[in-house]
Amino acid sequence: MKLKSILVIVFSSLILFITAQDSKKKSELERLKRAAHEKIAETNRLLSETNKSAVSSLNALNLLNEEISMRRTLIQTLNNEISLLDKEHSTISKDIVTLEKDLQVKKTKYGEAMRNIYSKRSGIDEVVFVLSAQSFTQTWRRMRYLKEYSDWRKRQAHEITLKQSELIAKKSDLQKKKTEKEKVMTERKTEANDLKEKEKKQQTLISGLQKKKKQLESELKKQRQTAQNLDKQIQRLIEEEARKSAAKKNTQPPAVKGGYAMTKEESVLSGSFEKNKGKLPFPVNSGGVIVGKFGSQQHPQLKHVVTNNSGIEIRAKSGAEARSVYDGEIVKVIILPGANSAIIARHGNYMTVYSNLSQVYVKAGDKVSTRQSLGKIFTDDDGKGETKMQFQIWKESTKLNPEHWIVK
Repeated sequence: MKLKSILVIVFSSLILFITAQDSKKKSELERLKRAAHEKIAETNRLLSETNKSAVSSLNALNLLNEEISMRRTLIQTLNNEISLLDKEHSTISKDIVTLEKDLQVKKTKYGEAMRNIYSKRSGIDEVVFVLSAQSFTQTWRRMRYLKEYSDWRKRQAHEITLKQSELIAKKSDLQKKKTEKEKVMTERKTEANDLKEKEKKQQTLISGLQKKKKQLESELKKQRQTAQNLDKQIQRLIEEEARKSAAKKNTQPPAVKGGYAMTKEESVLSGSFEKNKGKLPFPVNSGGVIVGKFGSQQHPQLKHVVTNNSGIEIRAKSGAEARSVYDGEIVKVIILPGANSAIIARHGNYMTVYSNLSQVYVKAGDKVSTRQSLGKIFTDDDGKGETKMQFQIWKESTKLNPEHWIVK
């Protein structure tokens, strides 16, 4: 009995563990679904704000590529959810078969016991059984036996009732899983149809951009010149800041030759910034979609389009604001033709750059805190076009990929 009890406990614990793991997987799948739906809704809204220029069409294509990617991810998530529901369905079906067998065995044993009692007119037999004992000890043993037998019958009746309730609950769970699976399969079908429509739109945009090749190249060239101008100003600022820091008192030797010499407080801030890699808040207060990746990027559909970004480009809704990703100090506000205003903030020997702002809320020397609004992002075409900001992270004179630093 001891071994049997231990096995029952171990088996029950294993079932509970597996159920908990499946529940955890299901919660994670639900979270992924919500995130995908939110991202798709955001890209759809931003696509509706895109104007007619060639670069805007390219940005629309990038947004559409992002949405198609998210829809494929969502469909895969739905497939995973269906697989999990199939697994749960199979487990519950097996449980039902086991319960039905257990219930039948208990009913059979109980029925046999009851038939045996009634066939012998148990009321009289029990009295005779007790009174016919040869000694007091035997009388006591027979009375104890009858009591234990009566208790066994009651336990059996109670266990049968419990098994019946458990069986009803399992069948109800099975029906719920069937309904849930049907709902998910319907959602998957809808998403698959939407994906086909988006892929058709993608091909239309690609075809249109191939016809606008010269116009697109001209507009991209202007963007590159503006970006290069900003990079030169940032580089000059880095060199100037390094020279100034060398003349300051109570500074530590720079980490690299010709680098920025930090005070003790700046060194602590720099270390804290570095420890938050991958956890920095998104640099736009209302969120957005990354439409331009860091570094040199060959466009996946347009082979003649290669972009080279010093940071990332973020599309946001009209009226969105840039916000500081960490505590720091504003070291420069730059006004650039074609890029509006840019803000540069220092965080020890790290710097963050927020460009294409129509309004600036801070000035050089201001201390800023994490998530503090820095300025309003420019929206072209009198508020009817794109709202886009470039965000950069530098360590000394090295450009870093912001996507590795901000929270996903």
